[in-house]
Amino acid sequence: MSNRPRISLPVLPTGVPGLDLVLGGGLPEYSLNLIGGPPGSGKTTLAHQIMFANASAERPGVYFTVLGEPPLKMLRYQQQHGFFDPDKVGSVIQFVSLAQVLLDRGLDGVLEEIVRHVNESNPGMVVVDSFRTIVRALLRSASNDLDLQAFLERLSIYLTSWQTTTFLIAEYDESELRNNSLATMTDGIFWLTQSVHDNSVVRKLQVVKLRGQAPKPGLHTFRITADGLKVFPRVFSPEEAADRLPQGQRLSTGMPDLDALMGGGIPVGNSLLVTGPPGTGKSVLGAQFIAEGARQGEVGVVVLFEQVHAKYLRWASNFGVDVEDMQRQGLVHVLPMQRVDLTADEAVQAVWQMVEQHKAKRVLIDSLTGLEVAVTMTQQDELRQAMYRMIEGLAALGVTVVATMESIEESTNLLMATRLISFLADNILIQRYVEIAGKFERVLTVLKMRNSAHSTELRRYHITEQGLVIDQALEEYEGVSTGVASYRGMGGNRAAGTPPGSGTPSREPE
Repeated sequence: MSNRPRISLPVLPTGVPGLDLVLGGGLPEYSLNLIGGPPGSGKTTLAHQIMFANASAERPGVYFTVLGEPPLKMLRYQQQHGFFDPDKVGSVIQFVSLAQVLLDRGLDGVLEEIVRHVNESNPGMVVVDSFRTIVRALLRSASNDLDLQAFLERLSIYLTSWQTTTFLIAEYDESELRNNSLATMTDGIFWLTQSVHDNSVVRKLQVVKLRGQAPKPGLHTFRITADGLKVFPRVFSPEEAADRLPQGQRLSTGMPDLDALMGGGIPVGNSLLVTGPPGTGKSVLGAQFIAEGARQGEVGVVVLFEQVHAKYLRWASNFGVDVEDMQRQGLVHVLPMQRVDLTADEAVQAVWQMVEQHKAKRVLIDSLTGLEVAVTMTQQDELRQAMYRMIEGLAALGVTVVATMESIEESTNLLMATRLISFLADNILIQRYVEIAGKFERVLTVLKMRNSAHSTELRRYHITEQGLVIDQALEEYEGVSTGVASYRGMGGNRAAGTPPGSGTPSREPE
């Protein structure tokens, strides 16, 4: 293997949040790129955003339009985006319409005009929008001397011989891209798509090809916002992740008795799934976990998929957790995400960015059930993969995650699995209701602690003004796992009556 240093290609920032990360660092300078996809997928906006981010006196840009739409009309809409800079139009960015040239002089005339403008202005960036219009005109013209292959080769030779970064915009169907000579000639291919389900639209970007770079594979969600495109890259675990995890360290939940059941607390970098029916105190446990971290000077992030921010602050104070004060100290940061058209990648990226920004050590996701509701229907199948990438990525940073999830249990069966992420959670804590002496009591048990010894006891607990309080084990009862427990006593059956500890008061969570 050669030890020669690798010659790195100069790259340009795209000006599109998240896209440089997908590309592996930026856009290779002087590359010939194709932006393809169906109408309305954001191709023109993407090209404009990249050009406005890079155009300068040293690197001017030329934007050729071959559409029936004149540049003035196109700019009327593009100027609504935050990236648009009117001072650059006519100075460092020139817009040239070739629609009439195509009608009057055909493809030869179009090619001549592109060559003339490029030679005169010596641009650093060129866009041809829409390149597909030229191709369609060529296919309709039986008398033209050039066939499709020859025309593409001539144009690509001109474009690659200039020191320009070039974009060809084309409304291709994905099937048309296969066995297309243009796909071979280009250095980069950006494919944009959108899918509609009911009232939700999900947009995806894929870097099909990029010479000299190592782009992140797969489909990446993006939105078209008031500021232009924003890409949400699929999060991957950092390298050398295993070396970054402290060995043997555990975090307290803020409840010593619960820590003891877990064998000393939650191992650092692990994930704990807290599951149970409504009202069992899942969110209360999560709030105590975050509050304990703040008491120890550890920064925490609370991700809300159900309650709004202000309501959560009031709710937590009912259980002795002053989140508002922790926010003022910079020890807790709340991320509300109650949107109903959320995408899986968007949610994961928001959590990832907040954790990295504040160097958080603890994360509470409340709840995964709310996340399922928020994520669009077309994303439901991707949610599990997105959650896996997020939790694995956070664990690689040494972040400990507690996630709550609502379960629907049968009255005669203790829930032993959950439908979403139980397979990837390192640890699982089950909360449930059990009928004891004619009333419902709350019971919890540690179902799973990966690579760690833990108690298998079923413990009664209560919700008080100071949060969850763990009570004694239900050793004197049988049938607890069925949801209807009967008292048997330590030395045999006992006559009917009120069992010990059944009168302990509790506070209902909101």
